[in-house]
Amino acid sequence: MKKILITLMLLTGLTGFAQIERVEPPNWWTGFEETELQLMVYGENIGNATPNIDYPGVSIENVEKADSPNYLFIDLEIGEAKPGTFELTFELEDGSEEVYEYELKSREKAASEYVGFDNTDAIYLITPDRFANGDTSNDSFNFLNEKTKNREDDYGRHGGDIRGIINHLDYIDEMGFTAIWPSPLVINDMKSGSYHGYAMTDFYKVDPRFGTLEEYRELADKATVRGIKLVMDQVANHAGVEHWWMDDLPFDNWINFQEKFENGEDLVYSNHRRTTNQDLYASETDKKGMTEGWFVETMPDLNQENPFMAKYLIQNSIWWIETLGLGGIRQDTYPYPDKAFMSDWAGAIMTEYPNFNIVGEEWSLNPLLIRYWQDGVDNGYDSNLKSTMDFAMQERIVTGLKAEETWGTGLVEIYEGLANDFAYAHPENIMIFPDNHDKSRIYTQLGEDVAKTKMTVAYMAVLPRIFQMYYGTEILMDDTENPGDHGLIRTEFPGGWDDSEVNAFTGEGLSEEKADMQEFVRKVMNYRKNSEAIHSGVTKHFAPEEGTYLITRKAGDEVLVLILNKNEEAITLDLERFSELNLEGKTFKNIISEEIFQWEDSLELSEEGVYFFTTKME
Repeated sequence: MKKILITLMLLTGLTGFAQIERVEPPNWWTGFEETELQLMVYGENIGNATPNIDYPGVSIENVEKADSPNYLFIDLEIGEAKPGTFELTFELEDGSEEVYEYELKSREKAASEYVGFDNTDAIYLITPDRFANGDTSNDSFNFLNEKTKNREDDYGRHGGDIRGIINHLDYIDEMGFTAIWPSPLVINDMKSGSYHGYAMTDFYKVDPRFGTLEEYRELADKATVRGIKLVMDQVANHAGVEHWWMDDLPFDNWINFQEKFENGEDLVYSNHRRTTNQDLYASETDKKGMTEGWFVETMPDLNQENPFMAKYLIQNSIWWIETLGLGGIRQDTYPYPDKAFMSDWAGAIMTEYPNFNIVGEEWSLNPLLIRYWQDGVDNGYDSNLKSTMDFAMQERIVTGLKAEETWGTGLVEIYEGLANDFAYAHPENIMIFPDNHDKSRIYTQLGEDVAKTKMTVAYMAVLPRIFQMYYGTEILMDDTENPGDHGLIRTEFPGGWDDSEVNAFTGEGLSEEKADMQEFVRKVMNYRKNSEAIHSGVTKHFAPEEGTYLITRKAGDEVLVLILNKNEEAITLDLERFSELNLEGKTFKNIISEEIFQWEDSLELSEEGVYFFTTKME
């Protein structure tokens, strides 16, 4: 009997010369709570083969053929197996055998040591293609669909990469950020617009224009040394239309509206009615229109109701956590996949990693919808999700700062927005942000008003929340020329390219206004990093009056007072109103100006802006 021994180097994108082209996940580990591993094997007519294993502690529990003859799904039971490489032997129809070497690795650290981001963290969101080009040799490849780099095109590749992020970890650390969230680094071999990363074409491969898997792990390791967690941006809802399996889908229901896609018919797009996830009266038609419709024609909607797809996505997430030693996951478009699956997905991850964290994107201005997805809320749905994104409060803050001060508008809108925290099981686990890769830059949202931009950052930074900032917000990057344009929002960070005329990493050429904002952010973030009052303190705020709004956080001897002042002329604030805080006679420092003053009867606010005081003197 002919026996062929092959080793497929999937992690580098190479495939073998024999029948088997892929086995996913490409490797696994011992010691998980879930002892079943499902392998997806792909190769010509592999569905007709019979697999066998002879390795202590590993057994085949079930073998399932797909609708396509080129797939085989193998359920392995991994018991008390030792780490090592074992042979998967496939008996082929012609009587020959093909042997595939599969590796079971030893886990590098205990499950409890995978600690996710929390409200003590400030997360720096990066669009890697636009942050810094650390390796020009990987800017373009002829074997990819989008072959060129074009920095003049806001929607083209600009060359930023993983090495660029690694090279500037010191900057991120010095700015006071404790976690980084790069938008997806997994390959998007699309014909255009591949820079953003949200149309994956291989869930197990790093885009070579960003670097290698080894560099991705290097980023994680070097960030960890600095006390910075790495958050991975993942997508369970859709893939890219150029994904390798789109030419040969394993099952007839692997993606939604698959028959229409395969027949070249008009596709069905999502109705985006996200409330159907919670609506007691929603029709089945509307529910399906929400979860099964495609985003766009280039992003096939994955069918998580297919149990093999569901298992595939769960295992993929766990594979990345172990491979990189992640400090969290951000899950894109959270309400769009099947919500029963999303509960299973998050539950599977949190079972394996009890101290981990996941944040889900629920782009809603309704706090009730944000609340629905958070674990611990008694609403008939067990989400297993700790964190959601606070689009509602973000909108309230911007609206309140821009609006005229009346009894019902202006700062009171922010005050009342925060009052909605009673609805959340754990408001401190909600993620607040000034802006992100999909929204206009906060500086643009606020009409290029520096004082209001500073108010936004400082206020969000002291809230009982996880804080996230988009790269460049610290230097007043904007999209004012065409607000909302994604290509413009994701502008190159100055200093990230050798020909940059301005270098924001070093401050060279930075305008006085931008440098001042950068220093402001640095002081706020570094104070936040070590503030028990922000991390775990009691929160109290007072209804706005006369264009001012005061909020405090207190833990032990540390008292933090933040005042937002919208008055353009000097105003004297009567401190008697805040007597219940028992601050009289206490010494405070302004963390921005570093001036020292004593809390007495009144406080002079000389100009519009943010006043950030603390009793903590170090």
